[in-house]
Amino acid sequence: MGNPKTKTTESKQGHRRSHHHPQGLSSGKCPNCGEVKLAHTVCPNCGHYAGKEVMRKAEL
Repeated sequence: MGNPKTKTTESKQGHRRSHHHPQGLSSGKCPNCGEVKLAHTVCPNCGHYAGKEVMRKAEL
């Protein structure tokens, strides 16, 4: 098995991990009520998902 002969420098490590930073949450508008909601989730305001009513307002 091959083993590294020298320590990986901080610079080399940083270049390799350049895409490992956290991404922001994706959000969009609810097509039913227009409120901002997280993508791929039920709208907390009206209870619709993908154009269908999934939850009623009393259940939220």
